[in-house]
Amino acid sequence: MMKVLILANNSVGLYKFRKELLEALLANKHEVFISLPNGDFIDDMQQMGCHFIETEISRHGTNPLTDLALTKKYCSIIKSVKPDIVFTYTIKPNVYGGIACQLCKVPYVANVTGLGTAVENGGILQKITLALYRTGLRKARRVFFQNQANLDFMLRHKVVRGAYSLLPGSGVNLERFAPLPYPDETDGIHFVFISRIMREKGIEQYLAAAKNFSSTCHPREGGDLPARAGKIHFHICGFCEPEYKGKLDEYIKNGTVIYHGMVRDVREIHKISHCTIHPSFYPEGISNVLLESCACARPIITTDRSGCREVVDDGVNGFVVKQRDTEDLIRKIEKFLALTQGQKMQMGLAGRAKVEKEFDRKIVVDAYLKEMEAAK
Repeated sequence: MMKVLILANNSVGLYKFRKELLEALLANKHEVFISLPNGDFIDDMQQMGCHFIETEISRHGTNPLTDLALTKKYCSIIKSVKPDIVFTYTIKPNVYGGIACQLCKVPYVANVTGLGTAVENGGILQKITLALYRTGLRKARRVFFQNQANLDFMLRHKVVRGAYSLLPGSGVNLERFAPLPYPDETDGIHFVFISRIMREKGIEQYLAAAKNFSSTCHPREGGDLPARAGKIHFHICGFCEPEYKGKLDEYIKNGTVIYHGMVRDVREIHKISHCTIHPSFYPEGISNVLLESCACARPIITTDRSGCREVVDDGVNGFVVKQRDTEDLIRKIEKFLALTQGQKMQMGLAGRAKVEKEFDRKIVVDAYLKEMEAAK
């Protein structure tokens, strides 16, 4: 039996995307400690058998005193728990958890879940962030990356010098997210946006596209939207950032979109949806929204950028759109609407086949268990 300490920045990501790893660790009689801020899924993980250590993290702040305090907190946790191995996720746990592990001489494995806007946007903040990453990842047993572009970037900037591997994102639980019956079109076509409502996730393009289509379908001039398509519904699921609350309320009130708020079980939305639209230009690892949509046999429309393009084969299980391009998104929605119901269904099944072949979460769990064996 080993003691495993996991450092993360929120309970939603740890529970929804790494639950199977927690289950595998516990099933193998390992003792699991989770260090992260309090959140909605802490009780679920405690009921599984995890030990919770509340650890506040300023996810977006760059105050060096706060970050120094986080390193000291991690050192204190490590000295108290005495873990045999530490797993870290997201930038601050990767950096400051990695530094703490080095100071305490504990083996650790880091997972780069995405480069983040600080790295993506360049400039002095990029240089600082990469310097921090070099320090935090310097003695990691292994660094996992979630897409090839992130891996290539970090190697090019000499951030990682030790062992590294490429994982299929966080993978997707193919049993939990099983294929769902494809809905008929008697009530029209239902699109869904599942994400935090923020600019980088493409909400501006989604809202503009929704506004383009009235509740009764009227294609713009030159579009190939068939008259038979009937009503089109645009659903939104996710936490709304304060800057979008006013605009979202306006679009809800005039019937442009249907807002569901935070949805605990996204499968309930996929039951009624015909297609997931994810026009993100956020620098993430691999989009879990897309993986879960494909696993449920739903077509996807998403952007041609790392984290998204890996999940879509253009014209096979969905369509690719240009980043930040509302007109292109509208064209691809029209293209999707022009398909027969059978063609849409086949797109969904092609997505399911793709994630079965390439993105099974068991691949990710096995990679972690292998690292534990090697660390014994």
